[in-house]
Amino acid sequence: MELNERANRLAHHLIGLGVQPDTPVAICVERSFAMIVGVLGILKAGGAYVPLDPAFTGERLFDILIDASPCILVADERGKRALGDNILSTLTVVDPDITEIDASLKSIAPGGLLTNPQVPGLGPYSLVYIIYTSGSTGKPKGVMVEHQGLVNLIMARHGDYGINASSRVLQFFSLAFDACAMGIFMTLCSGASLYLLSDTRRYNPRQLWEYVDQNSITHAPLTPVIFQDTKDLPPLRTSLTLILGGESLPVKLIQKLQPLIPNGRIVNDYGPTETTVSAISWNCPPEFCGDIVPIGRPIANKTIYILNEHQQPAPIGAIGELYIGGVGVARGYLNRPEMTSK
Repeated sequence: MELNERANRLAHHLIGLGVQPDTPVAICVERSFAMIVGVLGILKAGGAYVPLDPAFTGERLFDILIDASPCILVADERGKRALGDNILSTLTVVDPDITEIDASLKSIAPGGLLTNPQVPGLGPYSLVYIIYTSGSTGKPKGVMVEHQGLVNLIMARHGDYGINASSRVLQFFSLAFDACAMGIFMTLCSGASLYLLSDTRRYNPRQLWEYVDQNSITHAPLTPVIFQDTKDLPPLRTSLTLILGGESLPVKLIQKLQPLIPNGRIVNDYGPTETTVSAISWNCPPEFCGDIVPIGRPIANKTIYILNEHQQPAPIGAIGELYIGGVGVARGYLNRPEMTSK
């Protein structure tokens, strides 16, 4: 109830500032309860959140803000320090923990500031977030993802991963990485508990593993690079679904991890940002000893094609490119119509 009420208060404030469907609202906060309040508040107002990691370089933060052009920023003290006074002076800055709302804005919430806002025009094709890719080939590109894609993902993953009200889900990823959205919403939408991992534990595999064990975490979306060194990790006493994504999953790593999760399972999760976090997954069988790690089958309402250089279906066993279609394909790249059309 506290989370919902605080998010509603923030949402009404944002609506009073002009936020409506498809309005980009930047958010730059540290990993905390306020991060969840901020994201929910933006979405309840109808806006699309644009996540900024306070750990990003000043140049990257500046590039994203220039491209997304938000007028409003939700930021805590750490976020404000990361952005600096020059950038803050160009934006309307809102604290995610806002407790007081100007009297002139209270008319927008006749049912009370703690009630769920009613947002005209908000629907499945409205933007839910704009997340920027790594930009390894140039300036970061903003991927515009719609509500329908995220909802489809969450509904599919509830069943695929067995998440329910008694589940305990680890939140590892930065808010600026799309896997964070999957972790947050597949947890909250099932009534499960979300465990926010501190930055100190995030970068220490031993401490991370101990945290998982001590808190009886049932689901942990992580990235394989965390487990470069597993020799000091003890077997877990709990049943864990370890969801690995974001990069290629080596066979040798599976063989190292399986003895550490005697009562759990490993899932190889694949999907580019442009298809709403996750498009394909594969459940690793016990004592896996294959030569390669499969990526599995598509989630509900997504289709997968292997096509040749002429965009024709490739024969079985032939090499081709992977094409992903269906619900969840992003609207496009922000401010890049030519790239979107390709």
